[in-house]
Amino acid sequence: MKDKVFAVLQRVGRSFMLPIAILPVAGLLLGIGGSFTNETMLKTYGLWNVMGPGTIVNDILRVMSDAGNIVFENLPIIFAMGVAIGMAKKEKEVAALSAAIAFFIMHASISAMIANSGGAESMLEGATASVVGITSLQMGVFGGIIVGLGVAALHNRFYRIELPQVLSFFGGTRFVPIVSALAYTAVGILMFYIWPVIQNGIYAVGKVVLESGYLGTWLYGLMERALIPFGLHHVFYLPFWQTALGGSMEIAGTVVEGAQNIFFAQLADPAVEKFAVSATRFMTGKFPLMIFGLPGAALAMYRAAKPEKKQAVAGLLLSAALTSMLTGITEPLEFTFLFVAPVLYVIHCIFAGFAYMLMHVFGVAVGMTFSGGFIDLFLFGILQGNAKTNWIWIVIVGVVYFAVYYFLFSFLIRKLDLKTPGRDEAEEVKLYRRSDVEARKKQDMKNGGEEGGDELSEAICKGLGGRENISDVDCCATRLRCTVYKAELVRDELLKSTGASGVVHKGNGVQVIYGPRVTVIKSNLEDYLEQ
Repeated sequence: MKDKVFAVLQRVGRSFMLPIAILPVAGLLLGIGGSFTNETMLKTYGLWNVMGPGTIVNDILRVMSDAGNIVFENLPIIFAMGVAIGMAKKEKEVAALSAAIAFFIMHASISAMIANSGGAESMLEGATASVVGITSLQMGVFGGIIVGLGVAALHNRFYRIELPQVLSFFGGTRFVPIVSALAYTAVGILMFYIWPVIQNGIYAVGKVVLESGYLGTWLYGLMERALIPFGLHHVFYLPFWQTALGGSMEIAGTVVEGAQNIFFAQLADPAVEKFAVSATRFMTGKFPLMIFGLPGAALAMYRAAKPEKKQAVAGLLLSAALTSMLTGITEPLEFTFLFVAPVLYVIHCIFAGFAYMLMHVFGVAVGMTFSGGFIDLFLFGILQGNAKTNWIWIVIVGVVYFAVYYFLFSFLIRKLDLKTPGRDEAEEVKLYRRSDVEARKKQDMKNGGEEGGDELSEAICKGLGGRENISDVDCCATRLRCTVYKAELVRDELLKSTGASGVVHKGNGVQVIYGPRVTVIKSNLEDYLEQ
């Protein structure tokens, strides 16, 4: 039972990645546009004559700001379609269309029920919202997730249905939007009665979290990192970022729910003088970890490597450290010591909690789109000014974190003789280095040379127990996520020989860690399986 639950949660977590992937671009547009149209910032930096109202540059920047803001305002329908695509096994485009239709119908049904009950003014204050122009309940991203999961379940069950001859035209994939429309008419009616109760429960839990103070922030940071090996961290943090669990606030006359939504609503509001720490407490802790702490760990692993292997290890760790610092993608480093020295990962999780707590203590209010790299720090911290964000504390705490990670990890690696890269002759320690053959395959894939991709896909397929053993293939930012029929047929060593930095098992769910290039590997594998 637990394995089945894990497999479902794994699929749900990876389905979140598609809508989440648009956030960095939207945040970039909103960050640049919002920053350089803020009148206070323009006056502070003497840019009024160049970028002030009435200039061509200002007009372009306002377009950028609105283009980014529209994504955050419509995240519910984006999640509805993205989750449906991620959870659908086949014919994903049909699932996306069905989710959009179901989303509109559910909220239209709720709107009709509100009108039948006396209109929005008869509802509790803050209970209603405008959803893609429809007066509906304030469901936020939860509404989109409810649609995405439900439509995906209907899709996976009915997309191959065969109807009687007289109705055969409506069979197969055509039946999915039909049954989704009918189902979500009923769901909309039920939600009118059910959601207010659920919403009160969410508010209650959110209140406990928000009132738990620094201890709650520490626990949040600990859990967010601790769930990464299981691929469930998206399931954990997303409700805080996108729903009332992360708080609610009235901004520019509109009630906004969710920590990330609150931050970006404030970013788009020129009247805001200080971003809400109560919201950013669920985000800012990543910056000291990713920009400073993990690079310190990388330096410790490099210094601990054997002299004859330092040159080989240097390129690997430097690349991983820069990736962590700039983009906030940390899994290449985290999985390095997770698999060869788990004790380091435990310590890392504990320090992650303290990073979040310290940012909360010092009132740091820097938001993010996807992860806490320098790009997000520059856009949403430095450009906004220290008065609005207290971003300077990220640097102060970060420098301390770099030193602590470096000296503590150096001591533990040598004291416990941990087999980090470059400290052992065993092949397992070299899993994070690409052999010449694998390097050639990777280059072939980047250049569009599908021959190398086919060879790699064939090896991955064999490692997963063959075509007939593979039920489902997908990926997140760094991991190939597969569901197999028989877990005992999976061959870890063969998967590791394809360049994977690790393999995670839980029931019939298999996660193969490849790093940011995993999307190409996943596409090639899908093409190979369809041959």
